[in-house]
Amino acid sequence: MAESGSVAVAPAPDRRLAWLGALLIVVGFLGHFFAARAIGTYIYYRDHIFGFFLILLVTGSIIAGLGWRFWKGRKDITLLIIGVVQALFGIAIYIMRFHIP
Repeated sequence: MAESGSVAVAPAPDRRLAWLGALLIVVGFLGHFFAARAIGTYIYYRDHIFGFFLILLVTGSIIAGLGWRFWKGRKDITLLIIGVVQALFGIAIYIMRFHIP
């Protein structure tokens, strides 16, 4: 006989996913950093690093809000998704540096 009053329990957070998310955030940062380094001066470093943190703040807030709503208790998934978004932005910024005259 099945219990009708049982509560669904979220799976435990996976440390590997959290570490992968953190690694992807670093990849995103390095994309911004190396793009600024290839272009040149202090101003580019300042702007690219500021842009990284601005993107992290905006997308991180949106993803954390969605995580709070849809996958509560799975901070590893939230961190992984934020890392993927940051890595994609960082790689895109790095590739776009080749289009600067």
